[in-house]
Amino acid sequence: MGTPVKRIIVSGYYGFNNSGDEAVLQSILLALQEQGERQGVHFVPVVLSVNPTETARTYGVESVHRMKLGEVWRALRGADGLISGGGSLLQDETGTKTIPYYLAIIRLAQWLGKPTFIYSQGIGPVHRRLFFGWIRSFFQKCPFVTVRDQESKDLLGRMGLSPERVQVVPDPVMGMPLRGQPTQTNAVQANPIIGVSVRFWNEDRSELQAIAAALRTILDQTDAVIRFLPFHLPSDEKASLYVKEQMGEIYNHRISVAQQVTHPQDMLAEVAGCTLLIGMRLHSLIYAAGQMVPMVGVSYDPKIDQFLNRLDMKAASSTREPKATAISEELLRLLNGLEAWKQAKRPTIERLKNEAQRPAELIASFYTKGRDRK
Repeated sequence: MGTPVKRIIVSGYYGFNNSGDEAVLQSILLALQEQGERQGVHFVPVVLSVNPTETARTYGVESVHRMKLGEVWRALRGADGLISGGGSLLQDETGTKTIPYYLAIIRLAQWLGKPTFIYSQGIGPVHRRLFFGWIRSFFQKCPFVTVRDQESKDLLGRMGLSPERVQVVPDPVMGMPLRGQPTQTNAVQANPIIGVSVRFWNEDRSELQAIAAALRTILDQTDAVIRFLPFHLPSDEKASLYVKEQMGEIYNHRISVAQQVTHPQDMLAEVAGCTLLIGMRLHSLIYAAGQMVPMVGVSYDPKIDQFLNRLDMKAASSTREPKATAISEELLRLLNGLEAWKQAKRPTIERLKNEAQRPAELIASFYTKGRDRK
């Protein structure tokens, strides 16, 4: 008999030019390919995307429009299962429509009798208790549920989902490799390169002003250069240019902005070329950890703190109380202790990278060993 072929729908926040979420997709696709080859099953992913043409071109997969119900219905009806994730799909911090959308996709698949897999999701914040019962009900029908941090598992427990049904795994991006030849590493650079990932958050831009002040301090006290890395286009590029403007023209010759880096592995190479990184975007920090680049977090969301907790770290500052001095002091501390940081964090980072493909391993095993698994 030949290798079984399984069509699997992948649902997430894809096609929106967000490097972090695109990295999640790339990591899932690579993990499915690798684990499928290991366990003797060939996966044919079909990605739900807001820009299916671009998604298909970028990743070499089938893709349908996530908001066209007829296309989604036909894709699910012809599929062998659904992956929901990863990323922060089930949260109502940014609006009330997000959770109903992703749960509707899960419910539709379950109504069609398709197995549904929760893939390394970050759950919450969920402020409306109305959603608790919905999430619990749909998750109870999944063969397995994997989340990316203990806090997500604890929240599902408060929703009434049995802890035995939930596994904590790393964010899938921890396992994403560089492609092609390794990038030029920071070890041979003449000047330290500080990667900077910022986004708009506070209406008064106080968080970006604090970062600008911290970066001015670093440039005044060291020979470092700044490399802005916009993760979500075009908004993060505008935020980067705002910080650059706040720093003043005197520093322009030591500042650059990465232009139109859209493929996640290209952005990963950018991060790998940095000496250290200051990040607001979660996946900028995850990229840095995966490439052993020391990082400084500025938290705007609990998911930042939850990831840093896994590395026994804390954010240097937050958007609630932006502190330029705290950011600059942490940057200077890391610049003076790069090797010590790497030595201390390497065991944890290597473990997380090794565990990142666990959900794909479970999915492959589900299809090769039968559906009688609990």
